Amino acid sequence: MNQYRTADSTYAAVPTGTQRAGSGEIGMLLSLIGVHHVSALSAHIERTHNFYTDVLGLRPVIKTVNQDDPSMYHLFYGDAVGSPGSDMTVFDMPRATRERRGNNSISRTTFRVGGAEVLEYWATRLQEHGIASSGIMTRDGRQVLDFEDPEGTRLSLVDDSGAGTAHPWAASPVPASYQIRGLGYIVITVPVLEPTNRFLTQALGLRADRRYALAEAPQFQVHVYTMGEGGAHAEVHVVVRDDLPRARYGAGAVHHVALRVPESQQIDDWVERLDTLDYRNTGVVDRHYFASVYVREANGVLFELATDGPGVDVDHPIDGERLSLPPFLEGRRADIAAQLKPLITASFAQPARYGR
Repeated sequence: MNQYRTADSTYAAVPTGTQRAGSGEIGMLLSLIGVHHVSALSAHIERTHNFYTDVLGLRPVIKTVNQDDPSMYHLFYGDAVGSPGSDMTVFDMPRATRERRGNNSISRTTFRVGGAEVLEYWATRLQEHGIASSGIMTRDGRQVLDFEDPEGTRLSLVDDSGAGTAHPWAASPVPASYQIRGLGYIVITVPVLEPTNRFLTQALGLRADRRYALAEAPQFQVHVYTMGEGGAHAEVHVVVRDDLPRARYGAGAVHHVALRVPESQQIDDWVERLDTLDYRNTGVVDRHYFASVYVREANGVLFELATDGPGVDVDHPIDGERLSLPPFLEGRRADIAAQLKPLITASFAQPARYGR
């Protein structure tokens, strides 16, 4: 992905939430409405697949490949209909070493559930499957439950009090009322706030809303930025701490987070906005299921802006067992399929032990 470039003189000339085109004002406000998807890395894709389906009860929505390296899976897990804002995606990297945790990274992904009773259910369920958790605690005024997937990806369940519409999956091993409702907020960790604050507010149009002390190290602050109508699904939490080494990608890391471009806006306008603010970006990338632009903010965290459409059912009804390929790879289907290891989902009948 592309690196960033910034120009302070440009930022000074562009008020938060507006954009320019050349010497004229476009005359429209661009805004994002929530988290679209999160993409993590796995060195053990079958184990990861079983965890997200067997333990977390998410629906396998898309089985496709890394478009830059079709020998590796790219798997999508979400709610019953693959709603934008529900998808956790995982890239297959079989030879990857474990992530080195630290600064300049996406350091936690959250999922939304509805109610304190639901969190109690999940605390028990994780224990039954050998997954260590933090126990239920309060963070930023919400009850949460922290844990990790088998690759070490840091996850949380957060009580959103049942806000919004849920799409439970009938075939999930988790009863409908206890199922994950979608993605919650994303946590990133950076050594200094200023360049990230500038990117989030001026380039992406997020609002600096509040802050709270980091529980495990209260001398450090977490700054909360909101988008759209706000809520747990529409926040970026920025941990600022200067005592960590720079993170290194590896198994268990989150590669990037995607934020939702509303249907009323064009992805090309976001590219123009980023160009105007002098953030180097990929331009529009056709991902078949949605259109995207990728941009790395000045502390090194990779963001994607993604449209809701055409959607995960663009070329056939949702079928997580069928290999889905974008048109430019369709002619190589037989060769690509032959290179991929079959994914065998663990039985839901008996809890699998996922603890490391």
